[in-house]
Amino acid sequence: PLAAGTVARIFTGATVPPGADAIVMQEMVRLDDAGATFTQVPLEGEWITQQGADIRRGSVILPAGTRLTPQALGLAASVGSAALEVVRKVRVAVFFTGDELTMPGEPLRPGAIYNSNRFTLRALLAKLGCDVTDFGIVADRLDATREMLRRAALDHDLILTCGGVSVGEEDHVKPAVEAEGRISMWQIAMKPGKPLAFGAVRREAAAQNGEEAFFIGLPGNPVSSFCTFLLFVRPFILRLAGVEALEPRVYSMRADFTQKKGDRRNEFLRARVNDAGGLEVFGNQSSAVLTSTVWGDGLIDNPPNHAIQAGETVRFMPFSELMR
Repeated sequence: PLAAGTVARIFTGATVPPGADAIVMQEMVRLDDAGATFTQVPLEGEWITQQGADIRRGSVILPAGTRLTPQALGLAASVGSAALEVVRKVRVAVFFTGDELTMPGEPLRPGAIYNSNRFTLRALLAKLGCDVTDFGIVADRLDATREMLRRAALDHDLILTCGGVSVGEEDHVKPAVEAEGRISMWQIAMKPGKPLAFGAVRREAAAQNGEEAFFIGLPGNPVSSFCTFLLFVRPFILRLAGVEALEPRVYSMRADFTQKKGDRRNEFLRARVNDAGGLEVFGNQSSAVLTSTVWGDGLIDNPPNHAIQAGETVRFMPFSELMR
């Protein structure tokens, strides 16, 4: 054991010699032929980490339902875990309806639009760690939509569609799902994103993955599909994956703008934090203006029929919370 009044040199992370009760950093020590001189008086226990200070034997470090972040993987490795039991990736089939849809890089014919939702939604699904099958664009026909639903149901946990869930003559997704399964919920009192649908599609008898695949139909407008994904699809997928903590953190922040009239639906306004620490909103809140989602930092959750006065406190959900 180290005798009182003596020192021993060790390296960072080494076992403390028996008898030692403090560590002094090398930068605080002067060495000469006479011995070691400290530039400050060490305190008992200084720079010594006791065994079990981080994790005690028998404790649970990663409860079931914990998402494996980079730091969680490091924590598992720190106790010598070479393998972890995990839930498999959620299998999601996605397709898009609309004869007007054109892929970027192709000529844009009159009346057509580029399929921006395909790239937004696939990126969001990838961020959640999903195993994604992209069936592309489906023709605006009931028979084509039904056939695609049957194909998608076979090997997937969730079918995610975009467009075709409103009330237009060419909106075939809702009747197709009703024919191939069930619609449990259609339309929600929010802005943007009213034509949201939820249900399930039956699997063929030969399929071995349960009796049905869940179905969520998103609106076709790009901001509507973006917002409904963050607010409804994200927590649903996380729960399918076994995640327990689903709710995003919501912050009370000052509104540095005035909205003279509220909407009859629950509004989700695209907003960002300004240099004064308050919130400002994008000038055009149309569901077709995807620029607002890039400009903003998150969404203001504004209750129905509520006008916002400058200086009042509002509920703010950062995109960083809604995408984690």
